[in-house]
Amino acid sequence: MELRHLRYFVAVAEELSFTRAADRLHIGQPPLSQQVQALEEEIGAILFDRSRRSIRLTEAGRIFLEDAYRVLAMAASAAETARRVEKGEVGQLKIGFIKSTAFTPIFPRIINTYRTRYPNVKLVMQEMSTMRQLAALEDYSLDLAFIRPMDTDIPPHLVMTTLQNHRLSVLMPDHHRLAEVDHLSIDDLRDEDFVMFPRDEGTTLNLAIYRLCAESGFTPRVTMEAREVATITGLVAARCGIAILPDLFQSLGIKGVLFRPIDTPAVVTQLALASRATESGTIPRAFFDIARELVAQHDSATPVSP
Repeated sequence: MELRHLRYFVAVAEELSFTRAADRLHIGQPPLSQQVQALEEEIGAILFDRSRRSIRLTEAGRIFLEDAYRVLAMAASAAETARRVEKGEVGQLKIGFIKSTAFTPIFPRIINTYRTRYPNVKLVMQEMSTMRQLAALEDYSLDLAFIRPMDTDIPPHLVMTTLQNHRLSVLMPDHHRLAEVDHLSIDDLRDEDFVMFPRDEGTTLNLAIYRLCAESGFTPRVTMEAREVATITGLVAARCGIAILPDLFQSLGIKGVLFRPIDTPAVVTQLALASRATESGTIPRAFFDIARELVAQHDSATPVSP
């Protein structure tokens, strides 16, 4: 049974005339009669009482008409939904993000802009480390990833766009011996105790810290670990050690800690949005395009220093 057969039947049932139904469907009357008769044979029921002057629905035809309306409506709804998905107007988008993403102004701008333009797309968001997000992109657990690609080789089948740059800073307790130094070098930290994320956290920040320390000829002495930035900051305030974090975390405003920039060129870290290079879905592409659009607007509005 094909949808066109249902449409033919509905037209005849509404017009109660093969002639008028044929005109409405822009087909000949004999082919229409043959199609309706074939439909009756297929379902094993007579749908119309026919006479020389008029036709009318049988009881089976009346019940079948109600079902035919429902089937055609469902088919039309399914087609419309498919068209909207193809346009990126409806569906689901799985997004990962690192801990620091929520502290950046670009993140809520992208999310709010996307929600405004595509209110019927459901955003499923999950906080994950950079390394775990990269793995999730590869196994299609995520569609998009807000990551920090520090000291990490990005697979060639992924594509990224940089959203913001942040400098790394030393986080220390107030009254620390280095508190009066405006710009620190990594070498200044060789005798310090470090508070860091656990190695199994999958954050690329750890990789960068170990690299920077190795380039200065020492290995950081990690005395405490914590999975949350607020916890790390609190431990620093409690004089359990120093930490290295992106400077955007100054917005936490925890008392008893100081941020001091690291005077090394290689300590600028990127916040980036990553996706599969072969991504064919309209929904992820639309989100990616909005991110690029907002970054371009921000860059064009930022004055250039002389």
